[in-house]
Parts: sequence; structure tokens; C-alpha cells
Amino acid sequence: MATVNSCNIPDDLYYWVEKHTWCRREADGTVIVGITDVAQFLAKSIISATPKEAGKAVKKGKSAGTVESGKWVGPVTAPVNGALIEVNAALKTKPSLLNSDPYGAGWFIKIKPDNWEADSADLVTGSAGVEAYQKFLDAHGIKCE
Repeated sequence: MATVNSCNIPDDLYYWVEKHTWCRREADGTVIVGITDVAQFLAKSIISATPKEAGKAVKKGKSAGTVESGKWVGPVTAPVNGALIEVNAALKTKPSLLNSDPYGAGWFIKIKPDNWEADSADLVTGSAGVEAYQKFLDAHGIKCE
């Protein structure tokens, strides 16, 4: 896992840096989606997480649900088009998982993508993802401390 400005950026995930969303393609072709360490740091203590319902269609660039902290409410942006097939039920009773484990137990939703190859073309991963986050964090003066 890479660390950029004290923010954790796993290099095996795909990122939509401007939306602070990550995704991981599973062996069965589904995509797990969550918010980044940067997003949870900026939001501070998350008090509510409300994903859309399983069975709904999600569109790339549109909200797949919302996250609320003490002073902020914002969307979790879908990084791909597809069918929302599962939501992280644990977030209903413990939304703080988004803060404590954003890349693990704090995942947000699972999507069956319509066209992974097309939709993931503008997401960044590996060293390109780490570099993109470095530029973003430096440009905005953000450090996860």
C-alpha cells in the first residue's frame, strides 16, 4: 500500500481521484466500490451511510448513495454503469467503518458493471493512481493527519 501525504492509497485499486471513489474488480466480474482514505479524512466522523437499494441501476458519475458527517453530506459517486447488486449492510449500524477501514470492512456497494472495459478506461490504478493522488493532494494542500 502506498502512502501519500499520510493518506493510504492501495496501488491495487482503481480510483476516480476527483470523486474520491475507489473500486476493485472481483474474480466474478463484479466491482466493489468505496470511498478513499482521503474522502473519509475530509469528511471526518461519518455518522450515516445510505447506499441506494440493491437491484437499482447506477450510472457512472451519478450518486450511488450518500455519506453524512457532522458538518457535511455528500454522494458516493458510481465509477461504472451497472446494476447495484449488494450494499454493505454493516454500514447501517456502524457507518464509522468508512472511517476506520475504508478499503476493507467499510466498502460501500457492489456493482455488476455493464461494460467494465469502457467504464474503467478513465480510472487510474497502480503507480498512475498513486501519482494522480499525489498531484491532487499537493494541489489542495491536503495531508491525512
